[in-house]
Amino acid sequence: MRKIVAILMAMLMVMSVTVALAGGVAAKGTEPKVPVIIGFKDTPGQADKDMIRGLGGDIKYEYHLIPAIAVSMSPQACDAMMKNKNVAYIEPDGEVHALQTIPWGIDRVFGDEKYSFSTWDSSRGSDVAVAVLDTGIDEYHEDLTVLNGTNTIDGTHWGADGHGHGTHVAGTVAALDNTVGVVGVAPDVGLYAVKVLADSGSGTVSSVVAGIEWSVDNNMQIISMSLGTSTDYQTLRDAVDAAYGEGLLLVAAAGNDGNPAGRGDNVGYPAKYESVIAVAATDQNDNRASWSSTGPAVELAAPGVSINSTLPGDKYGTKSGTSMACPHVTGVAALVWAVNPGLNNTDVRGILQQTAEDLGLPATHQGYGLVRADAAVAMAEGTEPPATGSINGTVTDTDETAIEGATVVVEGTTLSATTGAEGYYLLENVPVGDQEVTASANGYYSNTTTVTVIKDDTVTQDFTLEAIPTYTVSGTVTDTKDTALEGAIVTIAGTELSATTEGDGSYSISEVKDGTYDITASKEGYSSQTNKTVTVNEDTVVNFALEEITVTTLNVKVTTDKEQYSRNSWVYITVTVTDTEDQAVGGASVGLTVYYPDESVAATGSGTTNSNGIVELRYRVMPKAPTGDYKVVATADLEGYETGTGETMFKVV
Repeated sequence: MRKIVAILMAMLMVMSVTVALAGGVAAKGTEPKVPVIIGFKDTPGQADKDMIRGLGGDIKYEYHLIPAIAVSMSPQACDAMMKNKNVAYIEPDGEVHALQTIPWGIDRVFGDEKYSFSTWDSSRGSDVAVAVLDTGIDEYHEDLTVLNGTNTIDGTHWGADGHGHGTHVAGTVAALDNTVGVVGVAPDVGLYAVKVLADSGSGTVSSVVAGIEWSVDNNMQIISMSLGTSTDYQTLRDAVDAAYGEGLLLVAAAGNDGNPAGRGDNVGYPAKYESVIAVAATDQNDNRASWSSTGPAVELAAPGVSINSTLPGDKYGTKSGTSMACPHVTGVAALVWAVNPGLNNTDVRGILQQTAEDLGLPATHQGYGLVRADAAVAMAEGTEPPATGSINGTVTDTDETAIEGATVVVEGTTLSATTGAEGYYLLENVPVGDQEVTASANGYYSNTTTVTVIKDDTVTQDFTLEAIPTYTVSGTVTDTKDTALEGAIVTIAGTELSATTEGDGSYSISEVKDGTYDITASKEGYSSQTNKTVTVNEDTVVNFALEEITVTTLNVKVTTDKEQYSRNSWVYITVTVTDTEDQAVGGASVGLTVYYPDESVAATGSGTTNSNGIVELRYRVMPKAPTGDYKVVATADLEGYETGTGETMFKVV
């Protein structure tokens, strides 16, 4: 007796249905979409985005801090996307989570002052913008003042925290000195809520990168990240490196994956990246918390055990973890920057390192040591801001016509300026000495020169830019029978240039710069074609012949175990689905209908073919069923194929 799997519609039953698309013959486009991040060698253009959409991808984020786009697309489409010459990598949009499981800390980081906090006479963090990337911050908490924020999870309001982690972290950074509840390290800091983790405590790499980009765009000075992942994602690395290059200071929890012996390298990401300060956790006895992650990336230590701080709903509570240690360092960094605004991010980082208290622990446990607000602020007060001067001038073309929108940057710094209608620019606070300065504009070759900057003086440096010659790429798009295809899209990878063919199949793309490109033609119903490494140094003709995609009709064969049955018996029905080459098709949806001799419906049911292209069902002939010829009709459907049908007959006597 064959095993019955499921009853369908009273009398028709499915048996031995073993199906998975991955285990059968899957048609193109049937793979499920997965979240990924595509990194590009150069800023992705319209052609790159058209290619993503043409492959069925859904764009989630388009970043400008780094050349990357977060999308959802099938693995098959990812393989096709990797053929784009401008694509550097494609990686999963992995999960990032809040680091927590497991305020004596405030007075500890203030050292010998204890509860007098005389350091606050010099600095309370005023005018320093701190972005807390977390589960959000309760904007209505009595002990917190949140100035603004964003929600990169779903775009809704940022001022709610359904988890509590972000509100707790924020309190350690910036709880008000208002005689209520607790007090933070830097109570006057400018606090911003960047919700990158859902109320579950988890988020994605793409949402974190979007939060980092928002922080750069909105002039944050410090990013605090009590979150992490055990995976090294290129997109996350590029984002934190870019933010650090823009002058932001990034602080992150080292992680809670350490062991009691303190062995191994288990610091998580983003803390492990060189552009980020990795913070380990200590207890009330200045010992490493047994779970605090260890490794060469650990840079500073801070209190992280039983830390009392704010919770949503005007509540307070204790939590432990490197998530709680991280905001101590964030707050101290804000104090340092507030007392000496002339410092840059590397200056602040250096002061935190130099003034840390050596606890006598291994460097892999404490880094430079325990962060000390009192010593750090004292050093910052006595630190002379670097000597600077200014550079101004104009940017023109070879005809001495002003170029509006040109960018002038000081290499190796975050200093830049954009020219106005008169081509004028001004760079201020440029470090004295010889500086490499570059002017660039769209459509022109860049120009770099050395400028000697003088303290408290302005040096004039004009730039002349030579226009980059451009050419026209044109041609026709036809099918393989040389019939013109109207409405085909031709794109040039690495640019925003594209064109749609006319009725005669012709297209023309102008203003193509001198270079080598991959040029692609695509049209629905046809296989796209890419002409690789087309050299454009003159007007160039590129023709395409696209092959029409043919759709295969499914072959459906229906058989029964016998030709004749008596009443009150079982009819075993086998449906086999193949393609035109007689290859089994798995994953096909099969609908089955059994008809009485008078052609009325006796029963219906459904199933899915297994990897052998087979689905087996059974039908019970009832005790009073009419005698005569019964018909069985099966219909098979699968994306990428035309629907197929098959039928057979059996007799009831």
